[in-house]
Amino acid sequence: MTDKYLNDYNGLVECLKAQGGKYDDKLIKRAFEYCVTMHAGQKRWTNEEYYIHPLSVAKIIISMGLDSKSVAACLLHDVVEDTKATVEDIKELFGDEVALLVDGVTKIGKISINSKEQEQAESLRKMLIAMGKDIRVIIIKLADRLHNMRTLDAIPETKQREKSLETLEIYAPIAHRLGIRSLKEELEDLAIKHLDPVAYAEIEESLIVRKPQRESILNGIKSRIEQRLKEEMPEVALQFQGRVKSIYGIYRKMYLQGRSFDEIYDIYAIRIITDTVTDCYNILGIMHDMFRPIPNRFKDYISTPKPNMYQSLHTTVISREGVPFEIQIRTAEMHHTAEYGIAAHWKYKEGINENDKSLEQRLAWIRQVLEAGEVSGDTSELVRSIKVDLSQEDVFAVTPKGDVINLPVGSTIVDFAFAIHSAVGVKMVGAKVDGKIVPINHEIKTGEVIEILTTNQAGHGPSRDWMNIAVTNSAKTKIRSWFKKEKREENIETGRTELEKELRRSGIDFTDKEFEQMTADLARRMHYSETDEFFSAIGYGGILLSKIIPRIREDYNKRQSTASPTIPETVPHTSASSEGVVVDGIDNCLIRLSRCCSPLPGDEIIGFITRGHGVSIHKRDCNNVPRDISKSAEPDRWIAAHWDKAKKEHFVSSIRIYSVDRDGLLTDIMGVAYNMRLAVHAMNAHKTGSGNCVISLTINTESVEHLNSIIMQIEKVNGVYSVERVVK
Repeated sequence: MTDKYLNDYNGLVECLKAQGGKYDDKLIKRAFEYCVTMHAGQKRWTNEEYYIHPLSVAKIIISMGLDSKSVAACLLHDVVEDTKATVEDIKELFGDEVALLVDGVTKIGKISINSKEQEQAESLRKMLIAMGKDIRVIIIKLADRLHNMRTLDAIPETKQREKSLETLEIYAPIAHRLGIRSLKEELEDLAIKHLDPVAYAEIEESLIVRKPQRESILNGIKSRIEQRLKEEMPEVALQFQGRVKSIYGIYRKMYLQGRSFDEIYDIYAIRIITDTVTDCYNILGIMHDMFRPIPNRFKDYISTPKPNMYQSLHTTVISREGVPFEIQIRTAEMHHTAEYGIAAHWKYKEGINENDKSLEQRLAWIRQVLEAGEVSGDTSELVRSIKVDLSQEDVFAVTPKGDVINLPVGSTIVDFAFAIHSAVGVKMVGAKVDGKIVPINHEIKTGEVIEILTTNQAGHGPSRDWMNIAVTNSAKTKIRSWFKKEKREENIETGRTELEKELRRSGIDFTDKEFEQMTADLARRMHYSETDEFFSAIGYGGILLSKIIPRIREDYNKRQSTASPTIPETVPHTSASSEGVVVDGIDNCLIRLSRCCSPLPGDEIIGFITRGHGVSIHKRDCNNVPRDISKSAEPDRWIAAHWDKAKKEHFVSSIRIYSVDRDGLLTDIMGVAYNMRLAVHAMNAHKTGSGNCVISLTINTESVEHLNSIIMQIEKVNGVYSVERVVK
């Protein structure tokens, strides 16, 4: 080992010593030497030797308290993917367990946000399966992603944004659900730094400018708290920490909730760490005696832990100086769990007990996410589940018996009922919140006592409309399962009707024979034994029409273009414009699309010969086009026109989105635009009162069908209740 490598290895050893605990030094050294040898001559995008990356990932894992085999797997995590080494080689040299971890990370590969949605979902499914076998696989993957994000400045800007969006949508929510706060917050901050650098810099500057003043005030408050607690609780061991809210946490409140920097009360916090739960509640009482608590700003996560097992008391108070700040109170074990989440198991225990029920509970969501893809038959549901079911915020509601149900923000009564049990959801006929009857689309708020009203009437079941009301993937999956099992004949009829309706809406006209042939071919391609099974899957929601209509339209257009007759010689000259429009009878003239109606391919159009500005193209139903051309003032200036099907063009279109005003709405809508590869020219949003908002979006589209598919996707965003095309 050369001096350079020896120095790097000694740095790794220092990390191990600082962490404490028992480590297999021989195993880790052999893994380091193998890593250096196999990656010899390889460079990263930062132009440094490649082995520096796995070494850095190993140091992150050590700081989280993981075991020797995890450290060895970090050092080796890229050798199978990027060198000649095989999993069998790793197994022979380092043992089965290390090989399993390396193989798990290798199989995960990269979840490319650039890939098609289906491919991304398949990669995600493989990752979740690997997590189910050994949770250390995903912890290593998260550490790998963190180091990649730390060195992101060295890659092109487009790639930076792709990696950052993927990190924000996939990896940060997984880190959150696993309870690894420190890693989650750094991933989010690094992602938003590249996605919105201006806002990031603004928040960072605000923190720096206000830091001296805030620190001075908080240090004074901290001294008073220490003195008071020593007087009141002299025998109790206490630790005090200051905490600054993450930049992404501030970003969400400033830019998604419309608050100013000074309106965010929990930017700065004082954390008090003690020995017992009893001490936590006693300290809380003293804090409320010392400072004036802000109403509705107290949260008890000790009696009601978050789904990631986070526990702490949070209260926001106001100091004598009028400065609002948060106080967090927890035990030492709660604090370690809050920082390292599921990785804390390796700190207190050497390894994981497979019969540990708390671990099994924490990983239950993996099974739920995988089940969703299996029931729906659409693996893209996995991506949606990560974004919705693993959202950063949760609400907590209580059953009349006192059981606490936690759900993502925005969840409804339908989600609550199915979260209690599938049988409760299926039999639900209504609900009471705090003793009052509410509609089943009521949005749940923390602290509500919810009673689900049920019936034992035979044949009763959920409504299909509940699929649009439910927010969680778990509830949607259970509703689909019920319809799949109980309503086969109804599903077949509903599926056929919905498909025919969507075909008409898309302008696709099949004869009865062509329709039967098309559905038989499609059913076969999607591995259904018969056409009725295909219709049934559409009926219960297992197949999304938005996924198959583009494929049907493409096949239909190909068939139509093949069957189209050639233009007769009697037709006069035509002019094909840069806008993809053909004007009959005029050759080589200026053609422009009228702004009054913004026509798109698929719209019926007509041309108007202007004076000095060529031919202006209007939709046939535009208000500026006479219904009866022959009776218009200048009938000779109106001329037939049609779209050139052989020519692909992009057209600027505007849509208006009506939605409930909620956190993350703009992010979700921009996520749809990103996934559909849409160029967004402008975006404007404003509140309309009653908790609603209107968003105007100007985008590139290819045709009416393309615009309709965009509208369909945006309508699926949680909270959106209407989307319309804007005609100026």
